Amino acid sequence: MAEADAIKPAPAVPPRPSVLSLNINSKSALYAAYMPLLRNGGIFIPTTRSYAIGDDVFMLLSLMDDPAKLPIAGTVVWITPLGAQNNKAQGIGVHFKNDESGIEARRRIEGLLGGVMHSGRPTHTI
Repeated sequence: MAEADAIKPAPAVPPRPSVLSLNINSKSALYAAYMPLLRNGGIFIPTTRSYAIGDDVFMLLSLMDDPAKLPIAGTVVWITPLGAQNNKAQGIGVHFKNDESGIEARRRIEGLLGGVMHSGRPTHTI
């Protein structure tokens, strides 16, 4: 078999982002999960699944009494491992993509949190 006839491997297909669902039922839970220090905003998602920094994820976020779920694309930028100090919940911090879904999520979350965003209360990440 000549080199030109060799079978070439198929191009690698990037893995599909995993889908996570998060229901936030109170303003205090939203405050603890929201990550306003990220440029596009972000959210902490409690999970026992293993992720790496840079992994793409897709979320379905339910906020308080709103029956509509916000579909949001994001990237893992924070990992809190099992057994983290101060009894922090295990999970990941997801930076919202700078697209329509991320912009809408940030707008909705910051609208719900209002002045509470600048509180000094501890959160899941800081």
